[in-house]
Amino acid sequence: MKYSGWPDPGELVVGKIDEIEDFGVFVDLEEYEDKRGLIHISEVASGWIKNVRDHVREGQIVVCKVLDVDEGHEQIDLSLKDVNDHQRSEKIQQWKNEQKADNWMDLAFEGLDDESYTAVANELIGAHGSLYEGFKQAAIHGEEALEGSDISTEELEAIVETARENVSVPYVNVTGYVDLENPSPTGVDGIREALEAAEGNGDVPDEVDLEVSYVGAPEYRIEVKAPNYKTAEAQLEESAERAVAAIGDHGGDGEYHRERRTDDE
Repeated sequence: MKYSGWPDPGELVVGKIDEIEDFGVFVDLEEYEDKRGLIHISEVASGWIKNVRDHVREGQIVVCKVLDVDEGHEQIDLSLKDVNDHQRSEKIQQWKNEQKADNWMDLAFEGLDDESYTAVANELIGAHGSLYEGFKQAAIHGEEALEGSDISTEELEAIVETARENVSVPYVNVTGYVDLENPSPTGVDGIREALEAAEGNGDVPDEVDLEVSYVGAPEYRIEVKAPNYKTAEAQLEESAERAVAAIGDHGGDGEYHRERRTDDE
């Protein structure tokens, strides 16, 4: 998705070098529709420059700082030398992330008209600062990440589903609960076996932390920490299913639920 407006002075932008002249370099801005900027030769590199082509080449992707914007004359002055290595690396990563998010938007809203597409994208950007961050938060927090936005329920579901299938986040924590009751003669031993089954009996993937703890009879908490939401949810459900199946083998009853029970439920 490209912005239809203009960049602000001081902003870092990604561009592709389109044309090299003796006096400077013309750059097509990758994040803005139909916007082109100029890096004057004095802003290409520090010190005296004999040949601009010794420093840049046509087709090169660069990160520039916006020095000035003259919308009336459709002129954007840029600097290449004012961007350090850390800023360049960070901006390129942000740009690549936004390209990923563009692809996720296409996956989530194939066939959506341009006006509706732009409206959804703007809601994501308005809520979290960028498309990528919007999808990331949707992967972690689900529809709550866009609570209060003007995105429809159907669109929210599409965003969350796409996010959870495609976004990898450092670690996600999810929690669920399972009720276990065993009136059979195996009693406590049956409950213990069901809890061991919930913990996976040593078969939980290495990248997943799974912990089962006592809340209050007959309720037990299952906490999962995993690299992404999809894995965490799957491991949580599988843990509960193992516990319910194990207590059933003893003639007991088990029930999985996401929210903790209150005393009067």
